[in-house]
Amino acid sequence: MKLSIRNIGLICFLGVILSGCEETSDQIQRVAQESMVREATQQTGMPAITNFTERKQLKRILELRDRANYRTFTYVMVPGTGERKFLCDSIGYGIPFATQYTNPQKIVLNSASIVLPQADPNGLFSPQSADATWVTCINPTTGSPAVVYEENRITVSPFKLPE
Repeated sequence: MKLSIRNIGLICFLGVILSGCEETSDQIQRVAQESMVREATQQTGMPAITNFTERKQLKRILELRDRANYRTFTYVMVPGTGERKFLCDSIGYGIPFATQYTNPQKIVLNSASIVLPQADPNGLFSPQSADATWVTCINPTTGSPAVVYEENRITVSPFKLPE
């Protein structure tokens, strides 16, 4: 069975009526917003995208980021001046400090579903955001990769940038 936007709206409307609950202001705004977006879509239609250039670019970026030893050059933005200063030859593009290896939340099912924080595999709870980046720099003495914790904003490029 194919559901149209109209049928979905009717199902939602019936759900509210049958539940016996009063509509909240959020529900009223959501219905009004959906109605406006539906009308806008009917009047304008969807963009005539045929080349999907941005999607192809993002695919290429994701594939480059997945290369095991993708050589890059990392620069630090000097606070206050905005000047770019070379930090190191690097591998990859750096990983924001707050990136988590596992899902940061878990759903607990009791009489009601609630979402609670979940620890990382190391047993710690990472922040939701942090202004720092893990950079895999190439140690200039040994040539081995080494992880550097950098709190300044960084620029990473696949080629040397002028300083």
